[in-house]
Amino acid sequence: MSKIFVVGGSGRVATDLIKDLVNAGHDVIAGARHPEKVWQNDHVTAFKLDLHSDVSEIAKQFNGANAIYFVAGSRGQDLLQTDAMGAVKTIQAADQVGIKRYIMLSSMYALQPEKWQDYPALAAITDYNIAKFFADDYLVSSTDLDYTIIQPALLTETPATGKVTFGEGQDTTNSIADVAQVLADVLNAPNTIKKVIMMRAGDTPIAEAIQQI
Repeated sequence: MSKIFVVGGSGRVATDLIKDLVNAGHDVIAGARHPEKVWQNDHVTAFKLDLHSDVSEIAKQFNGANAIYFVAGSRGQDLLQTDAMGAVKTIQAADQVGIKRYIMLSSMYALQPEKWQDYPALAAITDYNIAKFFADDYLVSSTDLDYTIIQPALLTETPATGKVTFGEGQDTTNSIADVAQVLADVLNAPNTIKKVIMMRAGDTPIAEAIQQI
């Protein structure tokens, strides 16, 4: 059992992720702007987390955790301070308190700006992808954390399939439930450390796809 801190703990992906982590035997600390909206369970503790806070304040809340997930998103309302700098602050805070394992939810091709105009779904969220570019690039280039970055295609609320395709390809969609399962399953997959993983809907069972990375 580990104690896992989920940043953005009241969101759509976070809710499924937290359930998956609890089902896997972990205790979860969920940090959110609205902690009252976090899924309630005996193994889940919710705290108010303000990504506008100083790094030192965020680090205090991370103390005691074994791993950090960043699944926060402002839905276009606060791209600089939440999606970009908010992510950077949590990376710095994790480093400050010695938490090595850090898992980031990002966006398909976030680190390849030349691809954005090739896909209408990405072109429509260019500002978001710019924010994610800087957050992902900082994590990869400026830290020594044991990171995994998951870059899904367009998120949908369709039922879980339990199957994915990893790697580059035509931009399609991902079930939120499948994205959450991948996030949960890479936690204890050493072969995903220091990897940026693009994912789309597919035909390979999630556990098998992760094993093949």
